[in-house]
Formats: sequence, C-alpha cells, structure tokens
Amino acid sequence: MKIRKAVLKDVKSIAKVHVDSWKTTYKHIVPDEYLNKLSYKSREQLWEEIVPSRNVYVAENNQGQIVGFANGGRERSRQYDGYEGELYAIYLLQEYQGCGIGKQLIMPIIEHLKQLKIHSMVVFVLEDNSACQFYEALGGKKMDSLEIVIAGKKLNEVVYGWSDISYILS
Repeated sequence: MKIRKAVLKDVKSIAKVHVDSWKTTYKHIVPDEYLNKLSYKSREQLWEEIVPSRNVYVAENNQGQIVGFANGGRERSRQYDGYEGELYAIYLLQEYQGCGIGKQLIMPIIEHLKQLKIHSMVVFVLEDNSACQFYEALGGKKMDSLEIVIAGKKLNEVVYGWSDISYILS
C-alpha cells in the first residue's frame, strides 16, 4: 500500500471512495434516501475545492487504484479546550477496511499537525459506525456525544479525543 499526498487528478477517485464507503459503512445507519442521493459528481466538486487547499492523503493499492483517503487540520468547532487538531475524514473501500491502512492514512495527518505545533486531536464519528472500535484501538477517548440529523433521522455523533497524538505514532 502506498500513502501519498493527494493531487487534483485524484479527485474523481477520492469522490468514488467517498460515496462508495458511505453507502457500505452507513447502510442501516443513515436513511437510504440520503445514501441513494449521494453522487460522484457532487463529491468531485467538493474535493476539487478541498484537495488544493487542505491536507489530504490517499492510499493506493498495488495496481495504483485509490482505495482510501484521509484529511485533517486545525479543529474546526473550537468547542474542545486543549484539542487543537482534527481528523476531518477518513474513508476506505469496504474490502480494504481492517487491514491496517487506516492507521497508515492517519500518520501523515498527525505529522502535519505536529508541524503546526499541534499535539492533540479530535474526530467526530457516528456512534453506530463500526469505526468507533478503530478510534478506541488507537487510544481515542470518548469526550462528547452530539445529536445530529441526517435526512430527518436523529443520530448520535461521538467525539473522540487524543490529548497527545504522539501516542498514535508508537
């Protein structure tokens, strides 16, 4: 597996991973009507704006196909004192989950945060998402639970935090 910084030519592949992973990961969590409306085109437009201006990394398999991505930076909500960094997104195609790629994708995000003199991080994740186990295995501590609404359905979003991200690197 190769982890590298994303470039604009990756946008189409990132959008595909984004949509496909949402449809598998959030099936039976997020309403079908919402998942069915997700489109590659709209996600491409989103990632065309994000890739040049933010810290985005992709995971490529041995055939050069993008199978996952992650991005992160400064914590956006400003609601968690002492937590300055945020993992904004990390998604892998279903068949590549549970293989250690997620941790590989987080590493360049953490390195970027450390360059910014940021040593703590949060991530927001739907409570029913099996990825919660991933964050807990990396030492993330549940800090908060928020109610959000997606397509009219109330869902709980858990906030995991790391007061020292160097722990993840070990």
